[in-house]
Amino acid sequence: MLAEKGKGIAIGSNLPFFDLPSVDGRNYSPKSFEGKNVLAIIFTCNHCPYAQAYQERIKAIQKKFSASGAQVVAINSNDAVNYPDDSFPKMVERAKEKRFNFPYLRDESQEVARVFGAQVTPDCFVFDKNRKLVYRGRVDDNWQNEKAVTSKDLENAIAAAIEEKKVSVQEASAIGCSIKWKNL
Repeated sequence: MLAEKGKGIAIGSNLPFFDLPSVDGRNYSPKSFEGKNVLAIIFTCNHCPYAQAYQERIKAIQKKFSASGAQVVAINSNDAVNYPDDSFPKMVERAKEKRFNFPYLRDESQEVARVFGAQVTPDCFVFDKNRKLVYRGRVDDNWQNEKAVTSKDLENAIAAAIEEKKVSVQEASAIGCSIKWKNL
């Protein structure tokens, strides 16, 4: 599924509030990242092949930009009843198995995903030091073959935000599995 541009929070919007449990036993909110220059929020999950394909790349992005004050935060908002691989215990397992170097949070109510307007996994949101949205979209332009990537949109956005420059591509349609919404 391709995420539609213009859905959710707009470029220039403030970082929405959240307070969510992490696989590391802590709760995280925007206040948890006050010392970070850039915050990249990525809606993801365990079961989606697109999300799985990007896990190592996301870890590499966190490693690359950590010393520059950037922080990646992953949020799983999927319905765990119909998608048990996305349950909190399975998130804990995945984070340990893959050695995630970033917080992996659970949005059980799905309220955070709704506020952001997240549509697919992965769906990326980059906020600058003032916590204004400067990028929304995909990790890069080739989920299947990392060696064939020609546009590293998430990396480019984080690098520009660290340098306090305007992000050249502010929106790039994310592709992935749709967020698995609960039946209300």
